[in-house]
Amino acid sequence: MTKYVVAVSGGVDSVVLLKMLTKKELKSYSNSEFVVAHFDHGIRSDSTEDEAFVSNLAKVCQFDYSKKREELGQNVSEEYARERRYKFLREVMREHGAKAILTAHHLDDVIETIAMNLERGTGWRGLAVLDSPDVERPLLHMTKVEILDYAKRHDLIWHEDSTNSSDKYLRNRYRKRLRAMDDETKREFYDFYMRQMDIKRQVHGESQKYVDFEAPSRHFFIMSPVKEATEVLRVYLEQTTSKRFTRPQLAQALLAVKTLPAGKKYEVGAGVYIVMKKKTFTVNQVDQANS
Repeated sequence: MTKYVVAVSGGVDSVVLLKMLTKKELKSYSNSEFVVAHFDHGIRSDSTEDEAFVSNLAKVCQFDYSKKREELGQNVSEEYARERRYKFLREVMREHGAKAILTAHHLDDVIETIAMNLERGTGWRGLAVLDSPDVERPLLHMTKVEILDYAKRHDLIWHEDSTNSSDKYLRNRYRKRLRAMDDETKREFYDFYMRQMDIKRQVHGESQKYVDFEAPSRHFFIMSPVKEATEVLRVYLEQTTSKRFTRPQLAQALLAVKTLPAGKKYEVGAGVYIVMKKKTFTVNQVDQANS
């Protein structure tokens, strides 16, 4: 039987996801086993109450339960908090031999993420978001209003995270600005998002055809158009290292592959190095936690 790790914070979104899984309303997961996982960032003084609440939910559902608390503090960045949370979730996934992590991201989350990326000046990939291969998001088709309606119809209880109303966090500011968007417009966004995801899969599939994972050719990258070469290099680096890289990082890495002499080493980022040979190159990783 396939096993999944369900990320449950105790908020309404994850409580609804857990309820749907328990009632077998999500057909793709009706014959699966689940491990409830809760990560306490140590940001709020009352966060231990969330953990106790989620622990009890897991017990009621008769699911295995895993938890972790870290003292990240009130000044932690959204990005680092997310990084630590997913590190824990992936550890639980490996420990239990699970296929993937299930999160309660919904359509409003997609729209907020795309809006933030657009303001940052994203490339086209910033419009195809929330696509980690080991994370599945069964509620992406639902709006926040629909999730709240479901929770009220089923008399669910959840814990409201006080940080969700704080303007300190960028996503919260976008959330407030997007509240006026009607459901019809959100559905149009969903259709657009699904098209972008399809394009992304097609680009990835085509790029894989040109990757020689044993001995990537520097000549290929030198002679190929920059956009195409960048996509192929992205696929090679991500599949070789299981890390993701920004457009500026990839641009500089491509330049290094084209110009550096044999024997030179170039750091792409996140402890990943490209080592140049005369006709090919290799990729090495350094464990930053132990370096």
